[in-house]
Amino acid sequence: MESTLPNVELKSFLDEMADKYNTRSFIDADPISIPHLYSRKEDIEIAGFLTASISWGNRKAILAGAQKMMEMMDHQPYDFVMNHDERELKSLNRFVYRTFNGEDLKQFIRSLRHIYQEHHGLEHVFSTYMKGELNAQSAIHHFRNCFFEKNKSERTTKHVADPMSGSSAKRLNMYLRWMVRRDKRKVDFGIWQHIQPSQLSLPLDVHTGNVARKLGLLQRRQNDWKAVEEIDMVLRSFDPVDPVKYDFALFGLGAIGRFK
Repeated sequence: MESTLPNVELKSFLDEMADKYNTRSFIDADPISIPHLYSRKEDIEIAGFLTASISWGNRKAILAGAQKMMEMMDHQPYDFVMNHDERELKSLNRFVYRTFNGEDLKQFIRSLRHIYQEHHGLEHVFSTYMKGELNAQSAIHHFRNCFFEKNKSERTTKHVADPMSGSSAKRLNMYLRWMVRRDKRKVDFGIWQHIQPSQLSLPLDVHTGNVARKLGLLQRRQNDWKAVEEIDMVLRSFDPVDPVKYDFALFGLGAIGRFK
């Protein structure tokens, strides 16, 4: 049922909920806890990318899977990406998280090395293609092309979304939130300085989509890129500088607060 709250009251409610859930206590049970294990920029962004890439399903299972990935790389993800040999790469064969398996993880590692060797790293790729853009649609599309330009298997490409094909790109938008958003709460890292938080989009999933529809923030029924653009317009009207802070509110209400 659609909310009857006027926009001023709705914004106030969402600000309150964002403040409630955007706290350090949020980290422990969330996939963002995995990159929080590290202090080196490259370790954070690689651990974050790999964790975000398997972030669907039960959060406890996601955390267990991501932790396993980090253990298999001796908790040195950047060093493993850049310096692995074929024997070490083969050791990843035993990894499996739902439909993401050892073959996918090996290709991700090869592709990440390509990104750092040939494209100056993850931040550089995304920031290059986000210059002058209102959101990350084009940047995610071009990143995907760079990621698979040398190492491509059809089974693995499905694990990197393309919003140009209509996907909401939930996991990559979540990853960008982690890397770009910066505030005093220190839940998100804010270590990428060349992208503005105002360019970020909501990581739209079942939880955020359902709550957004109940509150009257979103009319479109599918959780696709058109829905992302629709809700982005509303959230940016509430806070044009930091619109994805409301991800904490919508996800917290849906997944944690069991919003009715």
